[in-house]
Amino acid sequence: MAHAFVHDATPHASPEPRYRGRFAPSPTGPLHRGSLVTALASWLDARAHDGVWIVRMEDVDEPRCVPGAAEAILATLSRLGLHSDEPVVWQSRRHAQYEQALAALTARGLVYPCGCTRREIADSLTRVHARNSTLAYPGTCRHGLHGKTPRAWRLRVPDGEAARIRFDDRWMGPQTQDLATEVGDFVLKRADGQWAYQLAVVVDDQAQGMTDIVRGADLLDSTARQIYLQACLDAPTPRYLHVPLVLADDGEKLSKQNGAAPLVLDTPETTLSALKDAATHLGLPTSLAYAPHREDFYAAATQAWRSRHLG
Repeated sequence: MAHAFVHDATPHASPEPRYRGRFAPSPTGPLHRGSLVTALASWLDARAHDGVWIVRMEDVDEPRCVPGAAEAILATLSRLGLHSDEPVVWQSRRHAQYEQALAALTARGLVYPCGCTRREIADSLTRVHARNSTLAYPGTCRHGLHGKTPRAWRLRVPDGEAARIRFDDRWMGPQTQDLATEVGDFVLKRADGQWAYQLAVVVDDQAQGMTDIVRGADLLDSTARQIYLQACLDAPTPRYLHVPLVLADDGEKLSKQNGAAPLVLDTPETTLSALKDAATHLGLPTSLAYAPHREDFYAAATQAWRSRHLG
């Protein structure tokens, strides 16, 4: 991107840097079928590109993290044969880097303190959008706190055409989001002092030189915010690929919060079966079901992924 307010995310200019991707779980519980799909997709994409695959533990939201969950996730990945090519990065150890990024944005006039509570924001949206309420922050504190105590820090988003972020998702196709009308100025540091996901992930992707992000479709809505924040921090924009979610019986996203069962990988057979189920969800050939061993599965799945997504 040429400057902080360019709204079209374009792929890396040629020659492209070596592929660097990551799997970034939050340690709020054990891995389940949905998280395995994301882990496998990110690993296959890295291997299909002859690239680097890194595990990053996104434990920045410390109140939600479950003791021992991070270690359990790493142990499960090891049983699956999915090993990070570089040392695991822990977001909880990178507060200084997030503080530096916030200071840089503040110095450029892109960040302001917000004193609104959630109730105040909801009330304001109700007043302004009486019948057609949106989730966009209404900008109440943009021009001052008006006597309120600072609670959070928000990033200013542009208005008009500059707010329209466009990008091509490698799975979902062309995407557009208007940050001004659909999101509004978004939080970088929360009222409880915790760093917002949007800031932490952008800072870490830049620091680790990520060229490609493969993750679940539940994060598709966050991508425009991250692309805009990348531009504000003079960071390159990676390519994105969002895989379809694994849904629970009630049609909601399968997650730790709604009681998703942890993976059971107590034998080579159950491990291989879990991998094959994940591959099926990713639309890979049913012939993978006949792979007799994990190594055979990975070799065939990598080639299948290469044919489907790199061809």
